[in-house]
Amino acid sequence: MPNQSFPPFEPHPLVRGGHAQTLAGAYLPGLRPSYRARQHQVALGDGDQIVLHDDCPGGWRPGDRTALMIHGLAGSHESGYMRRIAAKLNDRGVRSFRMDLRGCGSGAGLARLPYHSGRSEDAAAALEAIATLAPDSATTLIGFSLGANISLKLLGELESTACGQLDSAVAVCPPVDLAACSRRISQASNRMYDRHFVSLLLRQLAERARLLSDAAGVDLVRRPRSLWEFDNTFTAVVCGFGTADNYYRVASSLQFIGRIRIPTLILASRDDPMIPSQALEQLCPPTEVRIHLTERGGHLGFLGRAGVDADRRWMDWRVVDWTLAADRLAVAGGAALAR
Repeated sequence: MPNQSFPPFEPHPLVRGGHAQTLAGAYLPGLRPSYRARQHQVALGDGDQIVLHDDCPGGWRPGDRTALMIHGLAGSHESGYMRRIAAKLNDRGVRSFRMDLRGCGSGAGLARLPYHSGRSEDAAAALEAIATLAPDSATTLIGFSLGANISLKLLGELESTACGQLDSAVAVCPPVDLAACSRRISQASNRMYDRHFVSLLLRQLAERARLLSDAAGVDLVRRPRSLWEFDNTFTAVVCGFGTADNYYRVASSLQFIGRIRIPTLILASRDDPMIPSQALEQLCPPTEVRIHLTERGGHLGFLGRAGVDADRRWMDWRVVDWTLAADRLAVAGGAALAR
């Protein structure tokens, strides 16, 4: 486990509440590096494909660290946090692979089946593909929101089984209890998020249907008015769960965290408007898992005061810190074995 201490998160004085942090984190302009990634298509066991966007820094050599990054609901490799953190990792010599979940981003026309919160097998396929592209390089798995749930589920399923060169992980704002998250986002104070995500998901479905004549789907009798309705009428039916409640039960990562056996950081906020923190607060994690809960930060927000990091994106720097600490630990372990 990396012995990594983090500076406390102190919110920007003008962006203090959970909603403000969430919205500012998503919409305030930030680092927008130009796209230079090389794309790799990864074949999945059911015939679908996903896309990895390979950001390889200058001077990177075989044996240097890699990272697999997985975005959140209705996101892609172009999501702001994906671009920013990939660039920051690149600046520190880490080769990052930004993964587009099924049907997202550059993979919009490559998958008949949609993504969902439990598709840990797709993350495993991506890790194995990275091990082929960089066989001598250890990998940190970095998931955000829905991608964080996928990451934690995979880690628990693996237990001590190797998957590519995976040796560490970060899960940021994971919805570990999907049913509780569904109840939270359906509250009146969060209705704007609920409707926003439904709109984005329907847009993704329309794009997938336009590009794939045989895309798996169902005829929606009416437009879903909530994420629960979307999952109950589309995700659960198309992906074989039957109902949204069963989907949430099977895909929630909370039941897998106790089986994780590699150094893993879970980073979340108590004022996240979409994800209740109680499940993490009540969890007794294994020694390999560190849970870092802040009082403020919202959902993927964490815009902090000046002077702590190189910019105000506190979340970004904690992901970078953990990834680099894992690399130092791996190097130290290799040196000890060599002696």
